[in-house]
Amino acid sequence: MKEVLIILFSAILVDNFVLSRFLGICPFLGVSKNLKTAMGMSMSVIFVMVLATVITWPIYHLLLLPNDLAYLQTMIFILVIASLVQLIEIFLKKAVPPLYKALGVFLPLITTNCAILGVTILNIDETYGFGSSIVNSLGAGLGFMLALFLFAGVRRKVDQANVPKFFKGLPITLVSAALVSISFFGFKGLIENIFK
Repeated sequence: MKEVLIILFSAILVDNFVLSRFLGICPFLGVSKNLKTAMGMSMSVIFVMVLATVITWPIYHLLLLPNDLAYLQTMIFILVIASLVQLIEIFLKKAVPPLYKALGVFLPLITTNCAILGVTILNIDETYGFGSSIVNSLGAGLGFMLALFLFAGVRRKVDQANVPKFFKGLPITLVSAALVSISFFGFKGLIENIFK
């Protein structure tokens, strides 16, 4: 149980894919303007991350590895992720049209979100078992959600602030993202000390 909690909280706080590993920056910057779209994107990413792990882990260990086809891992994983995103897109278009419109171009971009591909490959590289891989994927998705929610709040404050004209828009957004990212580096070493 201790190992599972370390994997979960490390993925959420210490090894946050957006703020520590700098993966998935495009949707992080693009969707964090509005809390509602950030929530929709986060739920979609969590769903795709976990389901992609559930599908890719057995494909790698039961099909690719025994047949010496491990070099096809990236291509196969991208195909699985693209298929899952298409399913989500179809579901949201039918079930939640306002959210589908609000997410716009960022929904299909989940397919190319390097955080999702990164988590599936990291699960293989870290030699996690099936259960640990799912926990890591869930933690990575929750970390993505935490990063989006925190940054949505920061962006709302920054947009209301009186910043110099040359800093408005993307420059102040990037500086704000960097400061939020720096705050997450304070969690390094904390997880191991808590679970000793």
